[in-house]
Amino acid sequence: MRFDVEEFKKRAREDFEHAWHEGPSVLTPPGVSGRYPRVRYTRATPHPIFEIVQRLRETYLAMGFDEAMNPLIVEESDIYRQFGPEAMAVLDRVFYLGGLPRPNVGIARKQVEEIEAILGRALPSGAEEKLRETLHGYKKGTIDGDELAHELATVLEADDAAVVHILDAVFPEFKALAPESSRNTLRSHMTSGWFLTLSSLWEKRHLPIRLFSIDRCFRREQEEGPTRLMTYHSASCIVAGEDVTLEEGKAVSEALLSAFGFTEFRFQPDEKRSKYYMPETQTEVYARHPVLGWVEVATFGIYSPSALAEYGIGVPVMNLGLGVERLAMIAYQSNDVRQLTYPQFFPQEISDREIAGAVHLREEPASATGKRMAEAIRATAAEHAAAPGPCTFTAWKGEIAGREIVVIVEEPESNTKLCGPACANEVFVHDGSVLGVPDIEKWATVRQEGVSTGITYLDAVSSLAAARIEEAARCGEEAHVQVKMSKLPSDVNLRIEEYAMRHITDHNKKVDLRGPVFLTVRSVIPEPSTQ
Repeated sequence: MRFDVEEFKKRAREDFEHAWHEGPSVLTPPGVSGRYPRVRYTRATPHPIFEIVQRLRETYLAMGFDEAMNPLIVEESDIYRQFGPEAMAVLDRVFYLGGLPRPNVGIARKQVEEIEAILGRALPSGAEEKLRETLHGYKKGTIDGDELAHELATVLEADDAAVVHILDAVFPEFKALAPESSRNTLRSHMTSGWFLTLSSLWEKRHLPIRLFSIDRCFRREQEEGPTRLMTYHSASCIVAGEDVTLEEGKAVSEALLSAFGFTEFRFQPDEKRSKYYMPETQTEVYARHPVLGWVEVATFGIYSPSALAEYGIGVPVMNLGLGVERLAMIAYQSNDVRQLTYPQFFPQEISDREIAGAVHLREEPASATGKRMAEAIRATAAEHAAAPGPCTFTAWKGEIAGREIVVIVEEPESNTKLCGPACANEVFVHDGSVLGVPDIEKWATVRQEGVSTGITYLDAVSSLAAARIEEAARCGEEAHVQVKMSKLPSDVNLRIEEYAMRHITDHNKKVDLRGPVFLTVRSVIPEPSTQ
């Protein structure tokens, strides 16, 4: 809270030690909701795939490779030019791009009458001919699909909603359309883009040319699985120059992958032998990871002169590629690329600390005065917890909402104590379960290995009483709060956020906050003095 600077300066000059001890009085009590672990500063979580993409980008740039963006849409004819006899096998795995044809829509008297029936009036003069012209323009491509409804609305002098109804009811040709495939494909290998890029660059830049690109590729897999997706990220680079050899691939592999913790490298011929590489140059890269041992991480080779010649490229080109998802699986030690890429579709693991941060009070005083009152109630009850009933203790006196209030903690019955034995229970999260446990040997493991929420039953109930008293004072009323047995979180003024509660139930964990609390708190508004 704000404080009077001059006042504290004066106090310090008069009695420094006393002023120093009064320092905490300027702090606003945090209340239970303002305590750790509910108050946390956490780093935002990056997506694992894009985290690896960013690290790869930074590494390539540090190695002196310029970044490029290769064409994503590749004509079918380019696949034949690049892959030669393999083209048909490659095309079996690519996605062809298609689209809806534009229908040739005729306007006869029947359609005009149906339009007029929907509009509830005759068409404006000349509208029929303009309607034909508009639909013809759409067919010829001079009017885009997202402009059609607006153009028709202008011609018919109607709103867009009526036009959409007309298109649906009067022109069934639009609903009967079926997509038709083109000869364009989505890039299935980054190689498809490199030939196009190099054909425009190799004679216009100083050699050697070093470029990299990290982007999506698409492959029509028969079925997605733990190691295969229909869309993946390729981290690919090329080195083009007169003196390029296979040794470039080895050097680039080590420089690139050592940034990810790989320490040793092994190169062996790849049995797949793609025809866009020279014979005996397609090479698999195996690297030793300090945790996982030897793993396959990349492939490189020298492009075939036959394929390069199709694009007029007259220098050798080394190409290296690795799958970002493959590298991410290694880095994050994941065994399912689907779960790594799309974690939102899989059960999420939540730590005990996260669950502890999701345990809150249902009711808590709003004002700083109310929070001090809650602390006073808790302190008084804890101090006199074992006092035999009947007994009464004044916990707090002060002003709330312009009214003097006296807060009393009491036990009106005989043969019982001021506080029930569960008042001292503290709420812990242990192995995914939320437990209210006392400080005894039986629960030592939970208290040592679990994560404390920082909330005792007495904390929660004291805040409940203070909140109710604060609200009653605003209405000029007294309040009486009594908590007996606890069976549910709400019985002790606790709530658990829905996402954490779902995780608890999905994993067959439990919430056990039972116990005898038996605490009574009430407020009194004293009668005004007559003197």
